[in-house]
Amino acid sequence: MPGIVGLITKRPRVAAERELLRMVAAVHHESFHGTGTWVDEPFGVYVGWTVRNNSFADCGMPMWNERRDCALVFSGEEFPEPGTARRLRERGHRLDAEGPSYLVHLYEEDRAFPAGLNGRFHGLLTDRKLGTSTLFNDRYGMHRVYYHESKDSFYFAAEAKAILAVRPALRTMDARSLGELVACGCVLANRTIFEGIQLLPAAAAWVFRDGSIQQRGTYFLPREWEDQAPLEPELYYQELREVFTRNLPRYFNGPERIGMSLTGGLDTRVIMAWRKASRRSLPCYTFGGMFRDSQDVLVARQVAEICEQSHEVISVGSEFLSRFPYYAERSVYLTDGSADVSRCPDLYVSEAARKIAPVKIVGTYGSEVLTEVPMFKPVKSARGLFSPDLLGHLREAEASYAELRRLHPATFAAFRQSPWWHYGVLALEETQLTVRSPYLDNEFIRTAFRAPKLTRAKADVRLRLVTEGSPALGRIRTDCGVGGSGRRLLGAASRRLLAFTFKAEHAYDYGMPQWLAQIDHLFSPFHFERAFLGRHKPFHFRVWYRNALSEYVREMLLDSRTVSRPYLERGGLEPIVQGHLKGNRNYTTEIHKVLRLELIHRLFLDSR
Repeated sequence: MPGIVGLITKRPRVAAERELLRMVAAVHHESFHGTGTWVDEPFGVYVGWTVRNNSFADCGMPMWNERRDCALVFSGEEFPEPGTARRLRERGHRLDAEGPSYLVHLYEEDRAFPAGLNGRFHGLLTDRKLGTSTLFNDRYGMHRVYYHESKDSFYFAAEAKAILAVRPALRTMDARSLGELVACGCVLANRTIFEGIQLLPAAAAWVFRDGSIQQRGTYFLPREWEDQAPLEPELYYQELREVFTRNLPRYFNGPERIGMSLTGGLDTRVIMAWRKASRRSLPCYTFGGMFRDSQDVLVARQVAEICEQSHEVISVGSEFLSRFPYYAERSVYLTDGSADVSRCPDLYVSEAARKIAPVKIVGTYGSEVLTEVPMFKPVKSARGLFSPDLLGHLREAEASYAELRRLHPATFAAFRQSPWWHYGVLALEETQLTVRSPYLDNEFIRTAFRAPKLTRAKADVRLRLVTEGSPALGRIRTDCGVGGSGRRLLGAASRRLLAFTFKAEHAYDYGMPQWLAQIDHLFSPFHFERAFLGRHKPFHFRVWYRNALSEYVREMLLDSRTVSRPYLERGGLEPIVQGHLKGNRNYTTEIHKVLRLELIHRLFLDSR
């Protein structure tokens, strides 16, 4: 995703600037991304950036204060308190009409900067009076900063590939991270898949002086919110509603056109219920499949109609499948391997969504924070696929995950799951457009930490939020049959039917056990899957891998390079591929994993 890159060093300018230009080139992916560089040689600062044209951070960088002794390079978005710009102007600061120019002046007013910022961001601030430069990120670590420390330089980048471009010796896979990626779908802690490259911790404010690091500071710790006293149920709801509705307008500000990625669930509907956008001012869209209109599409269409907004379906079908190799490779490359190949449709639909509106509002993180339902966990792979050495790291990953689940549930959701597991899809989408979620608002998350302990799993406050915000929206059931109005018996029957079709579709896609796959194969001429696929999900990789993508899967996974990887067992991989392509076995998850790992090798490691 767009962001900053660079190095802090005492090395000669010619060598450092040459590396800076290579780093910027490595992360310039799209024609609608702008780039730039800035050098402060006395401080040993060499920084560059990519930015989506016309986005929040697309301004003249670095941003200077009036005395030109403070310079800020910033990436991402910040959602300030209303009236922030006015107050700064009243204190004599000169600000641009739009954009982040106020941020450098906030630093002058608040020495706790960036603790008061609200959003997903990272940046580098140089204070010539103090003789320091500070590298910082948001309190969740969502706008990533990769870094590597060599003997004479500190490298940092929004994408790991920028560091690999100038330090090719780092093109080596970290064994522990490999185990976590295979088991959990993401690398845990602040490691990366690349040995020697780490992630800046969340809420970091690392200070540099004279070209080297002086202090590894942290401006926020989750325990500050964990230590709050829980609220009584009604008081909690009232506080949550007040915070959400008061802060929601911030996420619809700015000069760019905004679109709503609308689903059939509650998270996006809460936004629609309280936004109350004027007629046809908020274009809505939903991702659809190739078989039928899913429940997401059907429900989202009703929601948009009630709110008097346009609605469009962005379908994933034959055109996407014909270009699957491109999107699979591109998705792994753009995200440094953080996005699984199963998420490459998100790149395809994001390209289409950008044409509707360059800013996208999502409901992501809402249910995760409010209901505390984990979105990922370790998943075991088929026996005989991975080497004994890797199996040891898989067990280690399971133990690490179990330790993480002992954290406060809101801490796990906001400060672990969001920046680690959700990051891949977010990074993929943000190569195309700006993604905003009001559920990552600082005050909203802080309030969610005060949920009554005994009622968290029993009462879903989102249902009440929808109904109180818009009774008409509250009368529509969700894609899973939750909520809505109507006769009790019919409602119960509808929920049971939707629950059945959801489970049946899952069985025909990812979750089909091997014994059922054999039975399904016997009746394959009848195409029973067509009765279930597409009712809830738009992507159908089990049948895609077996049919339309079978040649690609065979060529990639049975290639001599793939089967020779040290962590794979050739005798286990070949029957998995052959069994799935034949149709009498279901190894969708295993194919996802091996395709991702092989693309990481070919894109990042084999080119060493």
